[in-house]
Amino acid sequence: MLGEINIVWFKRDLRIADHVPIYKASKERIPFIPLYVVDQNYWSQNFSSISHWNFVYDCLEELNIELSNIGQPLIIKKGSAVNIFKDIQSNFKINKVYAHEETSNDWVRKENLLVKNWFEKNQIEFIECPTNGVVRGLKSRDEWIKIKNQRLLSDVIPSPVGLKKIDYYKSDSISRKSIIFEDNFILNIQKGGRKTGLKILDSFLNFRSKSYLKNISSPKSSSEYCSRISPYLTWGAISSKEVIKKVKYAKDLIKKEDKYWKKNLSSFQSRLSWRCHFIQKLEDDPTIENLCMHKSFENLRINSYKEQFFNAWKSGQTGYPFVDACMRNLTNQGWITFRMRAMLVSFASYDLWLDWRDFAHHLAKLFTDYEPGIHYSQLQMQSGVTGINTYRIYNPVKQSKEHDDNGDFIRKWVPELQKLNSNWVHEPWKMDFETQKKLKCIIGKDYPHPIVDHKKAVSLAKSKIAEIRKGANFKTIAKKVYVKHGSRNSNRDNNFIDSKLKKIKTNKQLSLSF
Repeated sequence: MLGEINIVWFKRDLRIADHVPIYKASKERIPFIPLYVVDQNYWSQNFSSISHWNFVYDCLEELNIELSNIGQPLIIKKGSAVNIFKDIQSNFKINKVYAHEETSNDWVRKENLLVKNWFEKNQIEFIECPTNGVVRGLKSRDEWIKIKNQRLLSDVIPSPVGLKKIDYYKSDSISRKSIIFEDNFILNIQKGGRKTGLKILDSFLNFRSKSYLKNISSPKSSSEYCSRISPYLTWGAISSKEVIKKVKYAKDLIKKEDKYWKKNLSSFQSRLSWRCHFIQKLEDDPTIENLCMHKSFENLRINSYKEQFFNAWKSGQTGYPFVDACMRNLTNQGWITFRMRAMLVSFASYDLWLDWRDFAHHLAKLFTDYEPGIHYSQLQMQSGVTGINTYRIYNPVKQSKEHDDNGDFIRKWVPELQKLNSNWVHEPWKMDFETQKKLKCIIGKDYPHPIVDHKKAVSLAKSKIAEIRKGANFKTIAKKVYVKHGSRNSNRDNNFIDSKLKKIKTNKQLSLSF
């Protein structure tokens, strides 16, 4: 036994700035191990991907450098968390373990519970610190905004300095190839790491944010004008509190007459709050990962799965050029703007009538910024099963003409259609056969026919949803969903819930395109 130690357990908080656990541990007289667990079982789950791992690997490299610079390198161990803590306990006496509270999916939640039970059994104090604006054990949604604001507007926690090195416990060797994935390919995902994230944030606040709202919905330009910091928030290379402080500072520097730029930053700022709002839903009710918020929709799409539809959708071969371009873009880059994410889910849910649970894990793997709380809440909203949100069905042709009028985005990602001009690129199935031959794009051979008729599919979907909404207990259940998960606004009166349900309308949906 080598002596008494504490542990700071890193999870989705890969930084040392504004990090309460490491700050608290650094104030103790007992030295601590900064620990990160690489569990192959986690990385083999159907929500994980090599894109996630490469982003995390970048973050771990930088975190190790930051910690080494203040005296104690990051300790990375391979295996299950329980077994790793058992191994540490066989070499040291663990006094305390510090970590951030984690709102995650069912697999992570169960693993965390196993570790917590082991700590209790071995009389190890486990100190979990709140993460951003998510409140554990929230009694009522009415209290949430106040608590969230108090947290996010508090001072940024300083980084620790001068850590005492523990020489007798070493990291396991890892590399980018340490984890084996079924789909072992990486395309053009963002580079991870705190330095990169801060540079991207600064470029957004100083320049790119001027045109944020103008370009937020465009798949062609959103990758440049959105902030692109979502994966850095997801994996904790940057904290929400840090971003809020930086946004405020940037707004203070903008000249008074440049009101539109400030409006852009205010809009971006509000999305940080909505980010916490959605994660809070999963914190309050972990079942929304697997069950519809409004239970009346549980069997809405029962036995509706069609392998052919799913495969065409995920490979960008639906015959709808804009849908296919967006899916191929997302697959290649691990990110696409919110409106296009919503359209992809809408097409899968309403046109193809796939249950949101049928494609949830596929999208989770594609999104480098996969955040469970946002992910499952948004899938339910966009597939119309919350009971408290207006269901939104996106017309893929209308979206195509509005957001890619000349077809450049389509031609970039669907090269089969490169020779088609703007008259045909949005609806290539309308070309006569002579035009198809002339442009060397035979529908059904070079590019598929539309997999479904959008108008007919949507009409059928609407009728099925309307039937559910006529149910005797629909409004009663919806009211309970709102009380638990609905956003609160102090300007609304006490009759908001009842009036909302009578009209079956909601406030304008905010996007989460960071």
